Amino acid sequence: MTAEPDAPKHRTAADFSTARLEAFSDGVFAIAITLLVLDLDVPDPAGLHGTTLAHALAHQWPSYFAYLVSFLVIGIIWINHHAMCSLARRVDRRTLFANLLLLLTVSVIPFPTRLLATYLTAQGGDAHTAAAIYAATMVAMGVAFSLLFLAFAHDARLLHTAIPPGDVIRALRRFGIGGVCYLATIGLAYLSPIAMLAVHALLAVYYCFDQLAPARRGR
Repeated sequence: MTAEPDAPKHRTAADFSTARLEAFSDGVFAIAITLLVLDLDVPDPAGLHGTTLAHALAHQWPSYFAYLVSFLVIGIIWINHHAMCSLARRVDRRTLFANLLLLLTVSVIPFPTRLLATYLTAQGGDAHTAAAIYAATMVAMGVAFSLLFLAFAHDARLLHTAIPPGDVIRALRRFGIGGVCYLATIGLAYLSPIAMLAVHALLAVYYCFDQLAPARRGR
């Protein structure tokens, strides 16, 4: 007598591997980071008005500064996103929605980047407003990333190796240091927009280091 084939199991969101989440996310990261370069303008020869191309290019330094910082930020988010996805073998609906929230914040970064590049050296309060919007976007991104980490860590059945609660807290604490600094840059935006952007460059360097190390200890 031949054995009857197993009945198909009902698929749930927890049955989804991380492959589609990573593939979709990589596409959004790639588009967002590519959009940044579109804001780097080539000076119009008719608009040089007797000045040189070198002078016109140097005059656009706020655009280059904002581009480099935002490129670094999105690149580091992508690296840390990949490291976080490596913790899990499957994802559930909570994780999918948390990932969408992160992608929402990442996809909008080109807008405040262009805004800041345009108004970084403007007179009056416009530079402060643009800098505050940029800083607030980064705060939202940091919150979204922390929520995604919690979504990954909440169910040990979805992970390759369960993460002890103490290691989750340690990883969140290390992320939280940067989060507090992100929040402080909103106030710094009203003192010095250029200093605010420089601090975001330093924060990107901070996140170059593996802040998820405590959560990956058991792997």
